[in-house]
Amino acid sequence: MSESDVVVAPTTTAKLTAEAFGTLLLVLGGVGTAVFASNTFVDGGTTGTVYTAVALAFGLTVVVGAYAFGPISGGHFNPAVTLGLAAAGRLPWKDVWGYIVAQIVGGAIGSTIIFLVALFGPDGWLKKAQDGGFASNGFGEHSPGGFGIGAAIIIEVVLTAFFVIVILGATHPKRGTALAGLAIGLTLTLIHLISIPVTNTSVNPARSIAAAIYGGGDALAQLWVFLVFPIVGALIAGLAYRALFDGETK
Repeated sequence: MSESDVVVAPTTTAKLTAEAFGTLLLVLGGVGTAVFASNTFVDGGTTGTVYTAVALAFGLTVVVGAYAFGPISGGHFNPAVTLGLAAAGRLPWKDVWGYIVAQIVGGAIGSTIIFLVALFGPDGWLKKAQDGGFASNGFGEHSPGGFGIGAAIIIEVVLTAFFVIVILGATHPKRGTALAGLAIGLTLTLIHLISIPVTNTSVNPARSIAAAIYGGGDALAQLWVFLVFPIVGALIAGLAYRALFDGETK
């Protein structure tokens, strides 16, 4: 075997840096689109266009991040995904907490960049964005469609579970596909198209934390729902996938 054929595993530092950068990209692309587009173009009847743009922004950032950073860290960019993959046996539990910290830090840097850009916006623009929640997730009066906490719990558990199942299937070591990044990104786009009206779509605690930092007291008060229930959905998916889909005939 030549030196060029030897596969060198990325270092832990490289993996955590990739997770931080990937989550930063996700927040900058997805939350950034939601903040800037929603607070600039909604007036005048273009709400549907903004809604679609936000869904596509989240999906596209995952596609880009998956191909750019996936070969280094696996391209999770989401604490729920990390926990779901660990539950499925795809990631050692000892690596989980480092990944989660890197994702939260990366997301917070992403939303801070958005906030700093907004500081230099037109008079009153930043206040309007923060009064609107800064693209935070919410339920009740903070749900875009007025949906209550029960709807938020169901949608976050179910859609996070399906997201993790798609990830596990598309990246399976024997049955996966080279187009996994595209499949995962399109799935996240679909998830946003379904659930933006319900919760503004979390399925990702790091994304929720990042937005809530600048979304005000109400966003922080409701944040627990978007930490707990995406994780519940991901763990269910990881355990179910391992039990139902990972068996092989001899």
